[in-house]
Amino acid sequence: MVIMTEGTPAQKQLFLFEHDAGRLELLIRIVYWILIGIVLWVYGIITFIVLFIQWFHILILGCRNEGLSGFAKGYLEYMVHVMPYTYVMTDNRPDILPVTVKIFEES
Repeated sequence: MVIMTEGTPAQKQLFLFEHDAGRLELLIRIVYWILIGIVLWVYGIITFIVLFIQWFHILILGCRNEGLSGFAKGYLEYMVHVMPYTYVMTDNRPDILPVTVKIFEES
């Protein structure tokens, strides 16, 4: 899986092993976990409502709404974007608020 920040041509692989780790960063991470958790919780509740509306949209009209799908996609991309940090795989802090990223799958 590859993640690319919007507007930059470089791609980087997520979930790579990093040997070095900072003890101070480990303490800072606790505060970041709480903040990211709050953002994910609120974003997740709104996404659940959006997906519920999308379900009815598909049921009634027989097609998906691009805006609703884009919102759900944004939630999933943000969640994958913060995973390496929240799972103690890297010391690189992500933004607390969602940023535009693109995730690709190698075939």
